[in-house]
Amino acid sequence: MTESVTRRHHDIADDLRHQITTGGIQPGERLPSEAGLASRYKVSTVTLRRALAVLQGEGLVEKIHGKGNFVRRPRRKIMYVGGWGTLDPWTAAEPTVRVTVRSTTVTASVHLTTLLKVPTGSPLAEYSCLSLEQGSPHGLARIYIPRDLAPAGVLDDDSARRDAVTRFAVLGPSPVTVRETVCARSPTPDEASALRIGSTTAVLAITRIATDSTGRVIEAALLAFPGDRVDAVFTAHHVLEEGQTEG
Repeated sequence: MTESVTRRHHDIADDLRHQITTGGIQPGERLPSEAGLASRYKVSTVTLRRALAVLQGEGLVEKIHGKGNFVRRPRRKIMYVGGWGTLDPWTAAEPTVRVTVRSTTVTASVHLTTLLKVPTGSPLAEYSCLSLEQGSPHGLARIYIPRDLAPAGVLDDDSARRDAVTRFAVLGPSPVTVRETVCARSPTPDEASALRIGSTTAVLAITRIATDSTGRVIEAALLAFPGDRVDAVFTAHHVLEEGQTEG
């Protein structure tokens, strides 16, 4: 690749970036087609796509399959409150936030067998939840519950159930203990597709295991968030021993 060709796609990215940051192209607005932009800038579509890739990498533009390239709306960070649910109640209640949910029955794979401590092939209720704000995804949850414990009406209009779904909170029976394991890693192909992020963008991955008073695992949740869009808060509760007083 010659230096002039390399410089050209950066020049195009600079021009589009200027239009976006100065309001010439508004958040949520669809860019002209790639062929149209290539014609406007008198370059090949290959060079034009390199320019768009720069802006996509900066988070200014996102490409939605089958629809085109759009200017991203400003990203607001969401709050994960450890042990209680993904979104704090105030954020989850905002009208711009919604969650799409799909439910199905699956059989326990080796990984789910380990998490839920059930025999391989056991029937599980699976809830796939995608949290969106103004149409842009910012959180993904896959929640698994033993079929005999799966609550009825999760997808109905019951306000308590809908609130739990919106916050990615525990959907099954009230747990006695909740254990969460947190790590930063690369997204799986499914996560990258659902969250509309690149394969090099780190995700905050949380595995949440809820158990009842007998020690039975009543729910396993696999949560994933783009690392630049979430803050996580975990609170340690100090339990006083008998005879101790706070002071």
